[in-house]
Amino acid sequence: MEKLKLIIVREFLAKVRNKTFIVMTILGPLLMLGMIALMTFITKSSIDKARTISYVNKSELFSSEQFKNTESLKFIDLSHLNIETATVTVKDTDQYGLLYIPNNNVINEVGTKIQFFSNESPSVIFTEKIERRLNKRLGLLKMKELNVDIEKVEASKIRSEIQLQNFEGEETSKFINEIKLVIGTIAGYFIMLFILIYGAMVMRSVIEEKTSRIIEVIVSSVKPFQLMLGKVLGTAGAGILQFIIWGVVLSILYLFLLPALGINTSPQVSQEQLEMAKEIAANSKIELLIQELWQLPIATILISFLLFFIGGFLLYSSLYAAIGAAVDNETDTQQFMMPVIMPLMLGIYVGFAVVINDPHGTLATTFSMIPFTSPIVMMMRIPLGAPLWQIVVSLVLLFLTFLGMIWFAAKIYRVGILMYGKKPSYKELYKWLKY
Repeated sequence: MEKLKLIIVREFLAKVRNKTFIVMTILGPLLMLGMIALMTFITKSSIDKARTISYVNKSELFSSEQFKNTESLKFIDLSHLNIETATVTVKDTDQYGLLYIPNNNVINEVGTKIQFFSNESPSVIFTEKIERRLNKRLGLLKMKELNVDIEKVEASKIRSEIQLQNFEGEETSKFINEIKLVIGTIAGYFIMLFILIYGAMVMRSVIEEKTSRIIEVIVSSVKPFQLMLGKVLGTAGAGILQFIIWGVVLSILYLFLLPALGINTSPQVSQEQLEMAKEIAANSKIELLIQELWQLPIATILISFLLFFIGGFLLYSSLYAAIGAAVDNETDTQQFMMPVIMPLMLGIYVGFAVVINDPHGTLATTFSMIPFTSPIVMMMRIPLGAPLWQIVVSLVLLFLTFLGMIWFAAKIYRVGILMYGKKPSYKELYKWLKY
């Protein structure tokens, strides 16, 4: 046990004293903050960008009412020109394009004859905005043609709103499930990101010691099992420390630095979202939403995240260490990486394809029990109300599999750390397990 402790401390100190570790610990939050600011700037630029288009309207079905300017769309009327002249006029300008409505007054036909000319292909969102304007006008004209009372049609539109309650009679909010999904998704992605970054660090550490022949000296006084377990735990400690530092520094910079620089990272709210928010506030739903947020199993989520975070990393790091012991350089690891990464990808897929639609179904429950996918899938289920016994069973299976995988990886590690100059195949790895 004393030797294991020494290995853990040595591996931890070796990582945190490394220049690359120190540099990335300092630069990491700045790079992330820069990425957040850049994404915010790009998003706002694309949303706030005002586009100017000209239009030639030769149909009596449309008027200037359909071409009123908005914050994002500016219209220039060129209806006094023919289409050929208008095209030449607009082509060499910085306008977004030219909308052409032909001389057709048949409601059922004109909608399919409208054309838009531009130097570049217009965005889908822009095209849908124009189509909604025109379709609304054509729909009203069609109802008049059919002698439909438009006022009665508008008056007949009734919006239903289902009030959600549990069987105990307590009201629930329909928006709380979306928040739960976001929490679970972030937790799952965070675990996967940590595994990919620091699992590879364990692998590179083993390869480095193997190629420098230091391992031959170390293994003479320490069992391979202890050496590998110490490496995994030491690297895990260094990674957790770095992530904690990143989280603290990033929070401080996000809360104080960006506002000081005048950078607003608040999300853009569309008019529809604003109206929905006003409606929610008018119906006193905000208090209900806040109440349900406080009723979330926050303690269970945090404790489970910590345990699945540690268990998932230990499980996959043992596999990374075994891969590092089996090869001579990082290039040779590629043939073994796919079987390790595939369960993580499967966990993300199951989370989005299954958990979102049926969080308590058979498939979601099964994959949340399988140790190789449970750190991601179960973390997406917990905010949605996964039973406590399933969480406990999943954790027990995860750590038992970790112990079994440590034994499995140590068998490969014991032989692989002394093998040089030969690329092992899966058949040879199987033989090593028998030694």
